[in-house]
Amino acid sequence: MQQSWKAIIGKWKLPLFLLAGVGISRLGNFIYLIAINVLILQLTHSAAAVAGLWIMGPLASLLTKFWAGTLIDRLNQKKIMMLTVLIRACLMALIPLMSSITAIYVCLFLLSVAKAFFDPASVTYITKLIPREDRKAYNSYASLIMSGAFVVGPAIAGALLVMISAGAVIWLTAVSFIVSAGIMVFLPNYTVERTSAFHFETFKNDWKTVYQFSKNAPYIIMIVGLVYMLMVLSIGMDAQEVVFIQSTLGLSESDYGLLVSITGVGSIAGAFILSALSKKLSLRFLIGMGFLFTAIGYLIYAFSFSFWSVAVGFIIIGFFNSFSNSGFMTFFQNNVPGDMIGRVYGVFGTVQSLFQIVFILLIGFTGDVIPLRYTIISASLLTFIISLVLVVMVMNSSKKTYYMEASRQVNG
Repeated sequence: MQQSWKAIIGKWKLPLFLLAGVGISRLGNFIYLIAINVLILQLTHSAAAVAGLWIMGPLASLLTKFWAGTLIDRLNQKKIMMLTVLIRACLMALIPLMSSITAIYVCLFLLSVAKAFFDPASVTYITKLIPREDRKAYNSYASLIMSGAFVVGPAIAGALLVMISAGAVIWLTAVSFIVSAGIMVFLPNYTVERTSAFHFETFKNDWKTVYQFSKNAPYIIMIVGLVYMLMVLSIGMDAQEVVFIQSTLGLSESDYGLLVSITGVGSIAGAFILSALSKKLSLRFLIGMGFLFTAIGYLIYAFSFSFWSVAVGFIIIGFFNSFSNSGFMTFFQNNVPGDMIGRVYGVFGTVQSLFQIVFILLIGFTGDVIPLRYTIISASLLTFIISLVLVVMVMNSSKKTYYMEASRQVNG
């Protein structure tokens, strides 16, 4: 028994380092998000200036991800992760020293650019570090950490803001990012393709490579495409969440804050159950049922007329988000070749960011022309229909090899 525990600890030592490094940075993200909103509101007293924060992420992704994948696949992913975390720490440390909103927005954009490198680099690195048969379990634990950070981060930020200034909170967050990078030092390096220089032809050929992979693996691309469509729709609805809850349903700001907390509790509960039962729940179940019940949660939310009906919808969304996210990430890592994950992730991330910006603006515009409830109902119905199509495709018995966890098959 003692030997088996030693074997387990030895097997999971490096993954635990990775979970700790990424987890601390995720927690820092949520603390920083609250603090930066407060700081900008204090500086500008403008709701529009605060709203501008939400455009920086998609805009940076749109301008970065289409070429970042080329670098990520050919450079050392561990060093990319560490460097981008340290860059973000330095940029965060500068923000409280600035009095110009323009300069702060430039920093925010660069922070989003660094994150646009970190995310695909971490996905690629996880694929190399974690064996195929352990990825579902790892992604389940990562989901639990993310859910915990989603709840604990804002709570820590709120407590700190009572005691110290928003700028000081941001400085503490920068320190947490430095700690995160320090933990990553203990992770192994992996050999990468040596490239003397990057030219336009390199990026052009990489897009052709992704296109060729898409032609040769249509089933994988259809699953990825459907999931990204669901993500775009859900983010679009989330962007109008506070308006829908306060203006359409007539609930208060405190009601909205409580609903967000309830969503977090549902997310932690789902992630905890997922991490405990990850070996018993199949990949097909996680993807199919995860996205289907998340869509059902959005339907309940769209047709809600009271606090409690919204709460039920939010609990379902939070609970099953952990299932869908972990399942899809494992599917992606298992079926996209490890040496081109950065490029595939980048290309699809670029397309997602473009549609995300368009859909957020579209849903905001239609909310001014027609009642917002009709817009949210339409988006939730479309989400439900796409999730049904996804369930049918995932549960197709002839495609079960794509969901095998013990051995790698040839993609196609």
